[in-house]
Amino acid sequence: MASTEGFSDFFYSVPDGLKLHARVYGEANSGHWPVVCLPGLTRNARDFHELALYLSARAAAPRKVVAFDYRGRGQSAYDLDIGHYNVGVEAGDILAGLAALEIEAAAFIGTSRGGLIIHVLGMMQPAMLKAIVFNDIGPVLEPAGLAHIKSYLERAPKPKTFTEAMDAQRGVHGHDFSALTDADWARMVRALNRETGQGLVPDFDPKLVDTVAGLDLTQPLPSLWPQFDTLGAIPLLAIRGANSRLLSTDTLQQMREHHSMMETITVEGQSHAPFLETGSLPHDIAAFFDRAERQYSQK
Repeated sequence: MASTEGFSDFFYSVPDGLKLHARVYGEANSGHWPVVCLPGLTRNARDFHELALYLSARAAAPRKVVAFDYRGRGQSAYDLDIGHYNVGVEAGDILAGLAALEIEAAAFIGTSRGGLIIHVLGMMQPAMLKAIVFNDIGPVLEPAGLAHIKSYLERAPKPKTFTEAMDAQRGVHGHDFSALTDADWARMVRALNRETGQGLVPDFDPKLVDTVAGLDLTQPLPSLWPQFDTLGAIPLLAIRGANSRLLSTDTLQQMREHHSMMETITVEGQSHAPFLETGSLPHDIAAFFDRAERQYSQK
């Protein structure tokens, strides 16, 4: 693994032969639960860079942090079969990566699709999950939120310069993310895109858009309550953007009723999904993991 900017790049192969990528922060840190970061549908490990630096460098409890690129995103290989772009396959990929890193258990952070993958991991290997942060995701997905994501992906602008990309993101998401600063928007653009000879391009397989194009949002969506209920004994922090269309306040309340230990944070001025490096969120997430680890050690 070659070290750069506070992290090391880790590449591993999965059973079907694809070479996948993760970032490892605080590689030498031990003595505390590691943290595994799982991004959204078209996002990648860069979304967690600032949070991972914070969690890996805290003097009180420095943690190893692993942020994954799913297949078809970031530095992971693209899959010729778009049918493999699903949460079940991606959950298996995460397990393969953790096995390669010799991580048997960890605290997990899941943004959007990452939270859905955590639901699947809870069914596959529940003992691996020591604590969970859901970032604007739960067992029920609101059709309005999915429709918004689908519409954006299908009609996403194609800016070529950094300034154009900043303007495009603010044009689409500015109302929902009124709390963001210029620096926040700039980080978002850098995380979303990569530089090429033709300018900026989104850093994911374009065929991912096809996986949401066929969604029929006029029909009721299946929920994940049975999977969520398997997480009932695991410390859980649910973060919701106050303007979120994907995670409703009703679902958040039902999650509290199903999970007696769940803590919640609502992020004002943000939507789906809150930027975890903003405001007090890094401190809040770190403190949540610290509490969960202390409680576990006292059992």
